[in-house]
Order: sequence, then C-alpha cells, then structure tokens
Amino acid sequence: MIGFTLNGQTAEIAPDESLLSTLRERLGQTGTKQACEIGRCGACTVLLEGHAINACLLMGWQVAGKAVTTIEALETLAEGRALVRAMEEENGFQCGYCAPGVMMSLVGLFTLSPDATDEMICTALEGNLCRCTGYHSILRGAFRARTLIKDRI
Repeated sequence: MIGFTLNGQTAEIAPDESLLSTLRERLGQTGTKQACEIGRCGACTVLLEGHAINACLLMGWQVAGKAVTTIEALETLAEGRALVRAMEEENGFQCGYCAPGVMMSLVGLFTLSPDATDEMICTALEGNLCRCTGYHSILRGAFRARTLIKDRI
C-alpha cells in the first residue's frame, strides 16, 4: 500500500488501483461520481495538489505522497464555500450528478486564479458534461462565485 493525503488525513491506496475505485469503494468518498471511466465526463474530478484532475485516470502509484481533495472537503475551502453559496443562489444544478466534478473543477481554477476571466471559467469546465444541459445556470453560478471570492465573502 502507498500513502497519500485525502482531505487532510492520511490514507492508503494500492499502487495498481485506480484513485476513483479507492475513493468510492474503500474510503467512502462517494461524492466523487463514477461515470464514463475514461476521463471524458468530469464526474470524478478531484483536486490533486490543488489541480483539477479526473480520478478515473489516476493509479495509486501516481498519488503517492500527494494531497487529494474531494467534494467532501469542499466547504473547508474558502473558494468552495463561495462556490456553494453562488450555485445555490443561481440554482446552478438540476439533477446534481455533474455537480461534484463541476464544483471541483471550479475550485481548482479559483484557488489558482481568483480573478479568472470568463474564458478561463469556460475552459476549466470544458471537461465536465452536464446530462441535464444546465450549462447556463452553472456558468451564472461560476461567475457569481468569482464575484464572491473577489469580495472575500
């Protein structure tokens, strides 16, 4: 087994096991959704060392000694709290299946670039598919979150 940090706590993963499988099946992090399993839908997006990445594409040996943040830790991050508030205010999601991946993609962006441009926000979301096609409300929520983060709320 290989050690890594999960939401601030020590965790272990087998070197040949996918991060997605470990998160969902062994570590109880079921907020990270399992969908396409080939890195095309973004439902399994987590933060690896602060960068948004698809958990289905990572093997245990790739996360050794690194920090992984899942949707379960979202509200421990200032950017995450602002994003939750903004998505609620803008009715950002319908069914919510894409929500964890979208939220983690945006938190990754806002952590690195709090003043992200509209184009940067759209680019950050390119890898996230919404089955309900709620892209307009998701974008409104993302733009609102940027404002909240800038205002430090």
